[in-house]
Formats: sequence, structure tokens, C-alpha cells
Amino acid sequence: MGLQALDKADYLSFATFRKSGEAVATPVWFAEENGVYYIFSAGEAGKIKRLRNSGRSRMAACTVTGALRGDWVDSEARILPPEEAHLALSALRRKYGIQMRIADIGSKLTGKFNRRAYIAASPITS
Repeated sequence: MGLQALDKADYLSFATFRKSGEAVATPVWFAEENGVYYIFSAGEAGKIKRLRNSGRSRMAACTVTGALRGDWVDSEARILPPEEAHLALSALRRKYGIQMRIADIGSKLTGKFNRRAYIAASPITS
């Protein structure tokens, strides 16, 4: 049910793990392509710092406020290098269309666009 719920979801609860093992979940926009779930974030966000320590993560379909709408799926995530960021940005623009373009414009106007980080998360299937 976890991955099936993501097929229809607009938001993903993306959880990364502190060194203590405690999960920290955040609702995010995401786009799936070829089994990879692309996410963007502020470059200095906590999730980015935690991913630098460990790629361990999990994801579930959720509402904009983070209320879960599906089961957790374990995943392995990595921060994309700048030369691969276009893969995530293109996927997000295809999924969210004008909403993503507006977010991009707002980020450019505030100087945050070039400080974004892009994440690629892959489900772990057993």
C-alpha cells in the first residue's frame, strides 16, 4: 500500500534520521521517475544535514500538513550533485507545472534558488 499510495499523492512525508536514530519527517513536494523519488529542499535544511550523515530515510503519502495517507516505505536517499539537479527540477516541473514555476520565481526573487538542494530517494524493496 505504501508505494501505491504515492502514485496518487501530491505530498510525501519524507523522514530522515538523526544520529540518535530518531526519525524527523517533513511534508514535501516530490516527483517520481523510473522508481526514483525527487525532492527539493533549502540547502541548509535539517534533512540535508542529516542526509550528509546517512542516506537512511523513509517516505509515505501525506497531506500538506503531514498527516499520513499511506504506509511508510524504507528508502535510501542521496543529495544530488549540481550536475544532476536538472533531473529533479525537470521532474518536479512536469508534475507540479505552474505551481513549481511560481515557486522557482519566488526562490529566484529571494535569492534562495541557487541554494536549493535536490534529493533522489529510492525505495528499498525486500
